[in-house]
Amino acid sequence: MSAEAAALRLGTTVARAAAQVWLGGKRQEQERRLSMAELVRVRVSGLRLQRSVERQFEEIADAVFDRLSPFLEREFRGLDEGGRRAVLDGVCDTFVRADLSDEALLAADVNPAEVVRRITGAVRAPVGLSEAESRLYEVLFAECCEYYVRIVRGLPVFEERALTELLARTTSLGAEIARVLERLPDRSLFAPEGADRDGEFRRRYLELVSTSLDEVELFRRASDRAAAQARLSVAYVSLRASGDDGTHRRAGGPRGRSLPLLRPDMSDWEDGGRGEAAGMGVEAALGGATRVLLRGEAGSGKTTLLRWLAVTAARGAFTGELAGWNGLTPVFVKLREYSRRVLPVPEAMLDSVAGHITGVMPKAWVERQLAEGRALLLIDGVDELLDGERRAVREWLRKLLAAYGDLRVVVTSRPAAAGADWLRREEFTALHLDRMTPPDLAAFVRQWHQAVRELGDELPCTVEELPQYEQSLLNSLKDRPHLQSLAGTPLLASMLCAMHLNRGSQLPRDRMELYRNALHTLVHERDAHRNVPSAVDSRLSLGDKLVLLRDLAWRLSDNNRSEISLEQAERYVGRKLSGMRHLDEQDGGRVLEQLRGRSGVLRSPAVGRLDFVHRTFQEYLAAEEATEEDRIGNLVGRAHLDILRETIIMAAGHANRPQREELLGGILDRAVREPRHARRLRLLAAACQETVPEVSGGLAVRLDEAVDALLPARRNTDPPALAAVGRSLLRKLPRSLGELTEKAAVQSVRTVALIGGEEALGLLEGYTGDERGRVVDELIEAWGYFDADAYADRVLSRLSLSGRQVRLRHSGQWRAATRLGTIDFLWIGYPFPEFGALQDLPPLKDLAILRCEGVADLSALGAHPGLTRLFLRGDGSLKNLAVLGDLSELDHLGLSVNLVPHLDRLRLGPKVSLLNLLDVRATTDLTPLSRHTGITYLVLVGPEPDHCLPQGVQVLSELPRLENMLLLAIDVNAWTEASAFPSLALKRLRLVDCRLPEDPTALDLPGVEVTFE
Repeated sequence: MSAEAAALRLGTTVARAAAQVWLGGKRQEQERRLSMAELVRVRVSGLRLQRSVERQFEEIADAVFDRLSPFLEREFRGLDEGGRRAVLDGVCDTFVRADLSDEALLAADVNPAEVVRRITGAVRAPVGLSEAESRLYEVLFAECCEYYVRIVRGLPVFEERALTELLARTTSLGAEIARVLERLPDRSLFAPEGADRDGEFRRRYLELVSTSLDEVELFRRASDRAAAQARLSVAYVSLRASGDDGTHRRAGGPRGRSLPLLRPDMSDWEDGGRGEAAGMGVEAALGGATRVLLRGEAGSGKTTLLRWLAVTAARGAFTGELAGWNGLTPVFVKLREYSRRVLPVPEAMLDSVAGHITGVMPKAWVERQLAEGRALLLIDGVDELLDGERRAVREWLRKLLAAYGDLRVVVTSRPAAAGADWLRREEFTALHLDRMTPPDLAAFVRQWHQAVRELGDELPCTVEELPQYEQSLLNSLKDRPHLQSLAGTPLLASMLCAMHLNRGSQLPRDRMELYRNALHTLVHERDAHRNVPSAVDSRLSLGDKLVLLRDLAWRLSDNNRSEISLEQAERYVGRKLSGMRHLDEQDGGRVLEQLRGRSGVLRSPAVGRLDFVHRTFQEYLAAEEATEEDRIGNLVGRAHLDILRETIIMAAGHANRPQREELLGGILDRAVREPRHARRLRLLAAACQETVPEVSGGLAVRLDEAVDALLPARRNTDPPALAAVGRSLLRKLPRSLGELTEKAAVQSVRTVALIGGEEALGLLEGYTGDERGRVVDELIEAWGYFDADAYADRVLSRLSLSGRQVRLRHSGQWRAATRLGTIDFLWIGYPFPEFGALQDLPPLKDLAILRCEGVADLSALGAHPGLTRLFLRGDGSLKNLAVLGDLSELDHLGLSVNLVPHLDRLRLGPKVSLLNLLDVRATTDLTPLSRHTGITYLVLVGPEPDHCLPQGVQVLSELPRLENMLLLAIDVNAWTEASAFPSLALKRLRLVDCRLPEDPTALDLPGVEVTFE
């Protein structure tokens, strides 16, 4: 089902519900499922009037369609056809069954959020939806309710009916007033004038928060630098956070080295790629604590997150871990508005968001929200205040929490302004916003382009062109690791999106302009646009800041270091300031503190230490300083050191023409004089071609000769090093592999794959005529580095895949795999829940699934009766195991006991001779293996690094044909003590990381070859 079809059905459903209110008010049960035309015929007389009414509600349906269509276009991408239909049916069925009468709407005060709460409490949600489907169902139903309520409120008869309904409630006016007076709240300290107007004011305040904070700056137009705003609720992408101990993982590679970034394969983008070290979703992290200090570097999304929390709380739309926050009243406090001012008392906390309605706020209303634990206090920007003012914030918070102990609070700051323990006495949990992983970045790019759709004529392109811009940028990010590395925060990712859009789907040819723009944005422009007090107070211009940062970066790089002490950094800054005669400020410590707190590129990775937030910025600035101070000879002399590699590449881009000739010529001269470093130096000189705008004819010839000396690739270490040269290398690689040895051809294929891009794909397409086994295997392996469908169609479809292992590393490759008719050996490495889909593949002989999930129905294997090898591992469970016994050709079976805890359910086919049991534990019972007498080779893999002895091991000595056994992480010592070690037919025994008997003679088995690893 397409997004358009779904939007049309939903629009019709909402319009029909509104029509029932307009045409009759209270719905009759038999009318609930009438079509629009049938409903009009029932309620309206006269053909002409019927057609007129129908057209009006068709227009309403079209309006809903226009709102929902782009939303569904984005959200449907992650769901299959069945999931889409289930969500759509669920929303429509709930709408049909819901009570949407006048009485129901008035009882909910015609408030969309309250309508949603009442309906979801009364009508059972659809069952059987996945987590993603349930989330879309909730969001889509809430959106439809929003449209429905707003449509009904605009109907010409609604106000009249509402008045009638209100009058009907006053048939016993005296008794009603008496009851009202009885319910009148007593005046108290927290309600000196009563609280009867609290609900009315809260509704008005929440509506204001929901609209005024629901915007985010996406980009500044290149023409006039004006900010373009979009809805935050559309643009928001969930980030990840981890527990904050005050230290952060380095973003610039291993300490002391500066290695080229390698292009990751597509599995990083398609199926997680977050890595085990990555934190949890920030919503889950926030849901586990009532007081949070959220720290993050410049542009990491702190303010955007607080605004999203405020808007979502105002709409009562939290789900998942934050569902318990629904019903809270958000109070958003921007600390920068209180620079050189007294911090707000409760009644003034609404001023920044809702100052123009606080004049009608019931007295002590904010205090009541705080005292009753109904407030969500969101405090933004500790770092944006001056140092002395930050201490006042902590004291203000301490007093606030002493008065209102049940308050839920989130405070944000850059790490330099507030340590992880800054609010520890107040029992705050410290969290740190992590850099975006590839899937986070891909989601951000998609949401960004979805959000800018609403700008319409303000865009530098047509709305219809946005999907092409989105895909073009994603392709660039996937192919160019330097872009991916830079775009680790929402701010810099947004900068890339805007630059790509403003430049007509083009990014700069090299990294230099990207890094320059990123530095200017972080160091100066962003704070200047926002009038941040702690930045405005500084007298340093952008140029002044860059001079100081360049000097710091060079001193670090010149000493082969990535961080220094704050004390030493203060001395360096002080010395540099002494030469900047136009500045009155000469205190190195104060200026360094300003740079650390507001430049956006410095941080403290540990107490008393200083480094750059990303190694790229240090290298870029150090390279610029080297050219400004003409330190080219210094760079040439140390060009063989890995730590200076990227600095030298960027120095080539910063340099003027004489400096470039000196730098590149000097490196190539060293390559001739120093054979020991020749290869590394030639690679470096070739890589510099990425950043240099031009070279002389003589130097161009020398660079070509250097590249020629590096080719063809032969060693396993060659492809990564050569790929770092960049796309210019592709011009030097052969169009055909026929004249290369098989070894060189294999390494050439890998080099092209690591470079990536459209030109590389075209080159690999030309290699498909090579039928040498290792070359074909490498072409298959390269699939992971390219768009799955394009590579399958242009490369894999031209290869004979029979008998060759094809690896699926992410779910995006599945659809393409079903089209590869010669595939018969498949390895699936990503989480695989859809076992039934195996029937879509051509007949397989060898199948390995490393991450089975959910309940896997093995009956799908019946479509592959010729299977000879099967390997299944994961944390799910299996059903219909009897199918294994029907696989008459199956010879090798690998199985995790996590999938089959009870081996008595296991059925083996007549030819199974090798059985590999993984993840065995002390509770695993091997007794049922006694009936599988055809086993000749048994592998038992225990839980590393622990050792265990499964139950029932004694039956293995009864297997008449068991000749080979491999044991990994098994307690062999306990085995030899408990029972006779299997020796009936055993000829070879291999022990890997096992616990062995103290008496070595216990393993002296006559006629058995025993090996240890």
